[in-house]
Amino acid sequence: MRMSDFFQAGYIGGSRERHVVTIDDYDMSFQWLQMRITEEKERREREARILERLPRALEDLHRSLSSCIEAYTTAFGEDAADLRLTGLRVRVIVRESTDLGWKECGRVEIDAVPAMPGFEVRSGGTTLAIEVGILPGDRIFYRDREVDQYLTMEELTRRILDRTLFPRLKD
Repeated sequence: MRMSDFFQAGYIGGSRERHVVTIDDYDMSFQWLQMRITEEKERREREARILERLPRALEDLHRSLSSCIEAYTTAFGEDAADLRLTGLRVRVIVRESTDLGWKECGRVEIDAVPAMPGFEVRSGGTTLAIEVGILPGDRIFYRDREVDQYLTMEELTRRILDRTLFPRLKD
C-alpha cells in the first residue's frame, strides 16, 4: 500500500473504511511551532519597521556628516570637501589644494543596503558594514558588524570620515 492510499483510505479501528484525512483531523498544535511562528511574525514586523526607517536613518547620517564636512571646509577651504545625498547613497569627496588647483585625494561612498539592513561604507579599498536597527521609542542604533560593536553617531562619523579627511595623521 502506498502512503497516499493510507491517507485517502484511513484506518479506523483496524478496518479499512473510506475516509479522507485532513490536517484538521489532528490537533497538532505543538508548542515549539507556535513559539517559532510568533518569533517569525515579530521578526518580520521588526524588519519591516527597520526597512521603513532606513532611508530616514541615511538622512540622519547625512545631516551628521554634513556638520563634519562644514567644519572641515571652514578650516581648509570651501572646495576641500563635498557631500552629496542621492537616493540611497551618500558620497563624500575630499580634495587638497595643489599648484594646479584642487585635486581629489579621497572618497567615501555610503549605500543603504536593505538586505542587511544597514549601510555599506566604502573608502580606499576597504568596506565597513554598519547594521541599523530600531530601539524603543523609534530610536536608531548602529552596529559595526565586523567587530560586533554598537556605535554612537560620533563614533560612526569618525569611522566613516577620519581616514579620508586625515590620511596622514595616525590613529
